[in-house]
Amino acid sequence: MSNVNIEINGIKTEVPQGTTIIEAAKKIGLNIPTLCYHEDLKPTAACGVCVVEIEGSPTPKRACSTPVWEGMKVKTNSKMLRSIRKTVIEMILSNHDVACPTCVANGKCELQNIAYTMDIDPAAVPNILVKRPVDYSSVSIIRDVNKCINCGRCIQVCNDVQTVNALTFAERGFDAHVDTVLSLGMSSSACVNCGQCTVYCPTGALHEKDDTERVWDALLDPEKHVVVQEAPSIRASLGEEWGMGVGAVTTAKMYTALKMLGFDSVFDTNFSADLTIMEEGTEVVGRIVAGTKNLPCITSCSPGWIKFMETYFPRLACNVSTAKSPQQMMGALAKTYYAELKGIDPSKIFSVSIMPCTAKKFECQREEMADSGYQDVDVVLTTRELVRMINEAGIDFPNLPDNQDVCLELSEHTGAATIFGATGGVMEAALRSAYYLVTGNDLPDVNITAVRGMEGVKEAAVKINDDLTLKVAVAHGLGNARKLMEKIQKQIDETGKSEYHFVEVMACPGGCVGGGGQPFGSSLAMRARRGQSLYQDDRDLPKRCSHHNPMIAKIYQDFLEKPGSHKAHKLLHTHYYKREQFKGQVVESFKCEDH
Repeated sequence: MSNVNIEINGIKTEVPQGTTIIEAAKKIGLNIPTLCYHEDLKPTAACGVCVVEIEGSPTPKRACSTPVWEGMKVKTNSKMLRSIRKTVIEMILSNHDVACPTCVANGKCELQNIAYTMDIDPAAVPNILVKRPVDYSSVSIIRDVNKCINCGRCIQVCNDVQTVNALTFAERGFDAHVDTVLSLGMSSSACVNCGQCTVYCPTGALHEKDDTERVWDALLDPEKHVVVQEAPSIRASLGEEWGMGVGAVTTAKMYTALKMLGFDSVFDTNFSADLTIMEEGTEVVGRIVAGTKNLPCITSCSPGWIKFMETYFPRLACNVSTAKSPQQMMGALAKTYYAELKGIDPSKIFSVSIMPCTAKKFECQREEMADSGYQDVDVVLTTRELVRMINEAGIDFPNLPDNQDVCLELSEHTGAATIFGATGGVMEAALRSAYYLVTGNDLPDVNITAVRGMEGVKEAAVKINDDLTLKVAVAHGLGNARKLMEKIQKQIDETGKSEYHFVEVMACPGGCVGGGGQPFGSSLAMRARRGQSLYQDDRDLPKRCSHHNPMIAKIYQDFLEKPGSHKAHKLLHTHYYKREQFKGQVVESFKCEDH
């Protein structure tokens, strides 16, 4: 592709043909204001804020969707352009619920920021909003149409990127708004709770259901013993909220903050990620050795993916590993193993999980997630909710001391666990231990780089021994998962088997580092940097394979007997359902032969 020479505000630059004006402007360090544009999504030109003047053109053009041409001369700021932009923003504000001080997006809201930079006083804009009911029906996501600006980002990410099709535009003209099909609410849609809509929403129109009050009540209740676990990816995103840099790993400061909030015991979900590898790895190896028909074995730790599978690919339910997610394994152990270890009445234990994922709120409330005899995980908080709690408590996170005051029996972990947060990480961790389970030896090189990176679907062949080479695949983002599952289903239908032995699926683009509960405004580039930080953390840890974790060996010796034991199956494994595609409601439960 050839380059073209253009001029923006008198600055000459050369860019590839096909580059949009907004992209060319960024190259010279110039940000053109916009509300609907996002670098990860296709431009829709919906808002009209990014208008620019082009020499020779009779009318302003939208920079997000206008490609450059040779000799183009662009002006991004003029009296006319400022007037147009201000008028557009004022029109949006006039039909917007301006409740900034109490909005979860306060300080992160793109509408708020652009109004401030353009010196627009929302109080001076006549408000004609006719309020509509807020949709509280989902256990994970709240949809407030009164704060929606009709940018269409949520629809695009839900329908085009995730292929879930839970959101759509309803009505026309001035009454047009984002809605669910037939206005039945999020809980009665095909929504899988992945929360990608909340990450891409430029205002507070879509956000997680806030459960911080329930956690505060538990922390301040002297009758409750409150425990907490944190997902691998949290340590690579938490510091961003205090300007510590994208991907800064803050594990020890995270522990310190949680103890300061008042949690009685701090666990680390990395421990149960190692445990997941032992259970899932044993299951995968067992299926391969037995020559079972339920191959490939597909990972099960992403609840958004699980609900997507139950809704759109229930015929593959018996291929999905029965191993619970690390969150739910830890929840079950908190009210059994930990309760026994510390002599605590499990009915007094309140189990909190800090996750990058809004779908985890749905997962912890699934009726089968109560094998401890209680609801295994009582409350799930997203990264954003934990940030609000830390700020409310007045904790100066960047300047906290590094603390290791954790429950070692449920926190010790390896590098294999920490990479769970990045796409391909579960696969790499599993292969490190699967090799050992088959051969009795460690991989000569535990870095399986073929499954790393941000490519939508990745494939690799890993030689275990002369008789066995594992064909594996990794997909992140549900649109990519759909393509891979359609391929696998077609292979099974036509030949009775698939070419793959093991498949990893993560619902969110980038994996858990890009979860729906992560800081607002994250891009694919930021997700990639978080993932790279987790791989660096893996390299820095003294043990890098789950089967080397001494506390994993201890819990099997003292409590679970061995991977795949009857007790392990009771506490650490589950089953799945077929769901109605339109509403996502349960149709039937699956009982698979070798589960």
